Amino acid sequence: MNESKNTRSSGVRSRRGVLKAAVVGAGVVAGVGGGGVARADERRCMAPVFVLVHGAGGNSYGWAPVLAELALRGHRAVAVDLPGHGPGAHYPASYQAPQDLAGLRSEPSPLGKVTLADFAAHVVGVVRRASRLGAVVLVGQSMGGATLNAVANQVPELVSHLVYASAFCPTRHASVRELMSTPEASTSALARLDVVPTPPELGVTRVNWRSGDPAFFAAAKEALAADWPDTAVRALLATLEPDESAEAGTADCRGIPEKWGRVPRTFLRFTRDRTVPLALQDLMIREADAATPRNRFRVRSLAAPHAGPRDPAVWADELELAAGACR
Repeated sequence: MNESKNTRSSGVRSRRGVLKAAVVGAGVVAGVGGGGVARADERRCMAPVFVLVHGAGGNSYGWAPVLAELALRGHRAVAVDLPGHGPGAHYPASYQAPQDLAGLRSEPSPLGKVTLADFAAHVVGVVRRASRLGAVVLVGQSMGGATLNAVANQVPELVSHLVYASAFCPTRHASVRELMSTPEASTSALARLDVVPTPPELGVTRVNWRSGDPAFFAAAKEALAADWPDTAVRALLATLEPDESAEAGTADCRGIPEKWGRVPRTFLRFTRDRTVPLALQDLMIREADAATPRNRFRVRSLAAPHAGPRDPAVWADELELAAGACR
């Protein structure tokens, strides 16, 4: 496995390379804007457009610092709110203060009817628009990787590079749930994070991020950002949403070698991740590489927890390097 540490100097060199590629690709961008259609190999050499996909219980706001950093470096980027998230999120009345903990166990949620296919359809629409502007670098964090697989299975010709940020990438195992049932996932701190017990017919996984229980906070910090200050963890929890589609975690989202497997890809391996343990990340990398031995993961190892690097410059450095790896 080819692992390398992120350095600021490599980020500076990569930014120069990306800017050079942007100049070279300007004519191709103009051609697309004028109604032309760029071939897949041409599109991969255009200036990058970063499309960022959040994980379970997240939203586009979580990408705000990274978006700002990319914008200040002169890049085009958009963070997606998956259906039922962001402005369309559902916050149960029982979730509000003062909380009704009994009601939180049974209150219905519209996310119970949202599927991974809905997530993929939404992101495909964003990718179609973004691909008219440049080479789409599609980035997913955590459960966002399942959506990346589904999108790349549908429109591989529109995606120039896939970036899995400690994200799920099922190939041999069918779903996120199957991956989380492997021995490699047995040490995941998620097992110690209490979820709200809801009946299966609600179709949601519900987490009370607003819990005042110190034990819950300790478990959430361990799972998401163990080496962050408490104040930063509390700010993170305040951005999370209580409900997530249960179906999205059980849906078959294996990358199809003939489709998803055609797209160059990077795995950002978070070495301090306690939610997706390092052993599970390595399993997904191995299984994906076995499925497409001629198109293997480009692997980068970062000393980061599940929430990722706190410094948005580190994120931007890595995304620029991924954009520069287009072929």
